[in-house]
Amino acid sequence: MALSGAPGCRAGERGPRWRRPWKLLALGLLSASSVLAAAPGAGAMSREEKRRLGNQVLEMFDHAYSNYMEHAYPADELMPLTCRGRVRGQEPSRGDVDDALGKFSLTLIDTLDTLVVLNKTKEFEEAVKKVIKDVNLDNDIVVSVFETNIRVLGGLLGGHSVAIMLKEKGEYMQWYNGELLHMAKELGYKLLPAFNTTSGLPYPRVNLKFGVRHPEARTGTETDTCTACAGTLILEFAALSRFTGTSIFEEYARKALDFIWEKRQRSSNLVGVTINIHTGDWVRKDSGVGAGIDSYYEYLLKAYVLLGDDSFLERFNTHYDAIMRYISQPPLLLDVHIHKPMLNARTWMDSLLAFFPGLQVLKGDIRPAIETHEMLYQVIKKHNFLPEAFTTDFRVHWAQHPLRPEFAESTYFLYKATGDPYYLEVGKTLIENLNKYARVPCGFAAMKDVRTGSHEDRMDSFFLAEMFKYLYLLFADKEDMIFDIEDYIFTTEAHLLPLWLSTTNQTISKKNTSTEYTELDDSNFDWTCPNTQILFPNDPMFAQSIREPLKNVVDKSCPRGISRAEESLGSGPKPPLRARDFMASNPEHLEILKKMGVSLIHLKDGRVQLVQHAVQAASSLDAEDGLRFMQEMIELSSQQQKEQQLPPRAVQIVSHPFFGRVVLTAGPAQFGMDLSKHKAGTRGFVAAIKPYNGCSEITNPEAVKEKIALMQRGQCMFAEKARNIQKAGAIGGIVIDDNEGSSSDTAPLFQMAGDGKNTDDITIPMLFLFNKEGNIILDAIREYEAVEVLLSDKAKDRATIFKGKMIPNYIIDSNLEIENMDQKSSENDSHKPTSEEAPSESQDAGAVSEEPEGGESSAVGDPDPLSPASTDSASVSMADLDPHAPGPTEASAPEPACTPGDSQPQEQNTQTEASSKAHWDRKVQPMESILADWNEDIEAFEMMEKDEL
Repeated sequence: MALSGAPGCRAGERGPRWRRPWKLLALGLLSASSVLAAAPGAGAMSREEKRRLGNQVLEMFDHAYSNYMEHAYPADELMPLTCRGRVRGQEPSRGDVDDALGKFSLTLIDTLDTLVVLNKTKEFEEAVKKVIKDVNLDNDIVVSVFETNIRVLGGLLGGHSVAIMLKEKGEYMQWYNGELLHMAKELGYKLLPAFNTTSGLPYPRVNLKFGVRHPEARTGTETDTCTACAGTLILEFAALSRFTGTSIFEEYARKALDFIWEKRQRSSNLVGVTINIHTGDWVRKDSGVGAGIDSYYEYLLKAYVLLGDDSFLERFNTHYDAIMRYISQPPLLLDVHIHKPMLNARTWMDSLLAFFPGLQVLKGDIRPAIETHEMLYQVIKKHNFLPEAFTTDFRVHWAQHPLRPEFAESTYFLYKATGDPYYLEVGKTLIENLNKYARVPCGFAAMKDVRTGSHEDRMDSFFLAEMFKYLYLLFADKEDMIFDIEDYIFTTEAHLLPLWLSTTNQTISKKNTSTEYTELDDSNFDWTCPNTQILFPNDPMFAQSIREPLKNVVDKSCPRGISRAEESLGSGPKPPLRARDFMASNPEHLEILKKMGVSLIHLKDGRVQLVQHAVQAASSLDAEDGLRFMQEMIELSSQQQKEQQLPPRAVQIVSHPFFGRVVLTAGPAQFGMDLSKHKAGTRGFVAAIKPYNGCSEITNPEAVKEKIALMQRGQCMFAEKARNIQKAGAIGGIVIDDNEGSSSDTAPLFQMAGDGKNTDDITIPMLFLFNKEGNIILDAIREYEAVEVLLSDKAKDRATIFKGKMIPNYIIDSNLEIENMDQKSSENDSHKPTSEEAPSESQDAGAVSEEPEGGESSAVGDPDPLSPASTDSASVSMADLDPHAPGPTEASAPEPACTPGDSQPQEQNTQTEASSKAHWDRKVQPMESILADWNEDIEAFEMMEKDEL
């Protein structure tokens, strides 16, 4: 796992003995010159520029932290759009997302050691006093064991670690007497009841006051947990044991890891996403490095570094070998089935895998780290942020982005490993995008939809705990730090644990003898301490040569999914037929289907149905190809169903003090101006009409003329309201839901229908806002009177909106110093929303293609896409739509033509950038979801329950 010839570490050495030299490996902090010189032409960033960016990170942190303390504390999280704290039980439930909230001032605890990393020692001292005085860990509330461990227990231990460091230095924290550690121990005991299972795997949830089995606990009935949930405990629990001398915590965490290791799939050495905590059976048998598994792998390697136990390294290397053999398809990382690892389980990736390049840096495997990181960066450059999930051809699959820090983490590790100034420029891009698109007056708001730029009223604690920590460290020099960061290892939540814990209170044998390793091959450990002369020849262009081919992969090439049948070197057989290429009228395609055990049935209604019987395939490999084809067809079906739905629209508040920084998700109308065809949108001040329902002649036309009218839903048809305000001279209209508390976070977004009459007379744009979003505008009117908004298909670049106007510069150009707030903004027209990011317009479900039985659009039927792996047949019913023909109102820009060398024909793909769930495009990503199908999607990212593939 070393990156270079660190003292005491030889290439290929197994189980090295270490102390001080391994500090370098824990964080990947190596001399830049020892690994890779800066690529010519990249241009080293000046010290002044690095310092300016570091100061900008500090200002951004202050903006987020001060708003949390002013508007939210002691609540767990800040709601940055409504400028108040999120208190569990007082806001609509977001399902399992809320399991991180325990009424224990989550954000403050999660941020403690970040304050010290950012040299805010006075603020840290004040924060510790607040935690000691105010935080109660004995609340009658059910919380996630996983989230509470990494955020709260980790935050208390990280705070304790830096508190004793500061006390030892003699200037700060002289009064400190281990109070945070005492709280951590109390919390540790409150989590222990979750481990009361025969397997040793913890229940996913625990009641802080009553535990698990108590009648009032309201938990303990769960049977399943995710691999990461049970396998991401060892660092915090072992640190707690070694800080306190109480061995029970480390023992329980080790037992859970031992059980997962024993239950791995022995032939592939992979683990699934979800496991039964009582039987150890794999409930979800797909395997990857993202949601549900990610930090399990991270903790195996870091546990070896922190605890010095060779068994953790052996396990990690065994898993890593399997990952690189089956899951890694450079630059992609695609989930596979643990029993059939040559078979992909998904055609999309989730954003949590962005941590993996950083873990590969710690491992010492730099080349694939550079490749995957570059692919992710290109996706970010296309969409401004990394969507929660994106397809293998880099389209949006799940559109939200909750300000996750994993990509910043990998950027930091790659820079420390290579010294390549390219990664400083990457960090600069992240800073600019956060300021440009996520910054709002009361903090930073998560992106609800990266395509429209709309926001969620959400700022998770990990944003303060991790994002600013990694960004500051990226630009900080050693002399900028008040302590040596190399003395610590990062947890998955970026909390700091001192490496000297490896020699403290070793109550458990360093070598775990409870598990046999007879089947392991020493070749698995060849990369334990690689020689960088092998990883990086003496060629300063090496990293650049790895990145360069990937810079065009997102936008300028002809992207295509990569099948397991395509071996990494291109020597294996090519997939016989892809679902998107299938033509039912092509005899050659029908022959291929027959060979794969897939038969085609013509239905009386003109549709065709595909059915697979694996036993009828020519061979087992053909059967696997057939299964892959059926899964792709099901995925294609789900995606094409989305084309029948209009995408969300955006209401952007552009007046003081918002300046375009607040974007609300709005529903479109089936009548009036089509904002997707008027890219400039409609801009104007808002005014409430009288009568407010808009169902009769407007009595205050002078207040409405040349403005955007606000009205309440109900009592008449939407089209009638539109005609009345248009007659009064309004240039647009916003209908606000009359259902108190409704929100696009908790209800499906819909399009306003006409009244059954011809609506061609309605020429103004009409949008619909749920009650919560509408109240944000109404509250702004009450406070600022004149409120100007922009109605558009997606949020506009603020540099374009305010070109030449006097507004705070950090809103337009994040490169400018914050204190120079009122000078004229620069004319920045660099960001132009790409038309291909917008989903296609509504299509008639009954439309017939020019080729009646060409590539059909399929309607998903039984079974579940994951189920056929264990059955011998599958079936898909398909309508007569041609997936290659653009929709009648396709919004996408034309794809570039393929070069002659491309093996795949050019795609004119009409699939929307959406999830395979039936209403995702209209709902976007929920913040407070109470609908079951939304919960499944959230749970995939929270790594608690099943998601839908």
